[in-house]
Amino acid sequence: MNNLKKTVIAPIFTDNPEEEIIYVSKSEIKRDAEVLKKLGIELVNLSKNEIIKIPLDDDLLNAIDLAQRIKKEGYRRQIQYIGKLLRNRDIEPITQALDKLKNRHNQQVAQFHKLEKLRDELIKTGDAESIISLFPTADRQQLRTLARLAKKELETNKPLKTSKQIFQYLKQLSDTE
Repeated sequence: MNNLKKTVIAPIFTDNPEEEIIYVSKSEIKRDAEVLKKLGIELVNLSKNEIIKIPLDDDLLNAIDLAQRIKKEGYRRQIQYIGKLLRNRDIEPITQALDKLKNRHNQQVAQFHKLEKLRDELIKTGDAESIISLFPTADRQQLRTLARLAKKELETNKPLKTSKQIFQYLKQLSDTE
């Protein structure tokens, strides 16, 4: 995402012969514009609550809001406009805020997988000690009862209602800790 190069297009004739002239190819300018356009699409795909957490000025916020409301060809042009607005801005804080949002989502997914693993282990073994060690406030008797019911549901091929209850209980415990 941060592969934009800070380039300065200098005039061909300069007063100082020691100044380095940096020429930017048309292809490089197009590549940079494409990166900014993709960043604009990412911003447009965010929810209202997520957009609030990203440091954007009013012009960009209005352009993103409009892009979220329009369809088809107008949407494509609006995305190009957002890319154009991003060219004149420091995109580093924006990309950092986006990365932070994505990382939080990844952490939530990892937490859910951890809870699912704990639930499956509880149902399989019936031993609540590993959960008690992680969550000291957990009710041991309730966990054992739920584990026994879930195991019975598995053996009789009934819907896994109790398994879902165990997961919700574990989720509730992890949220309070």
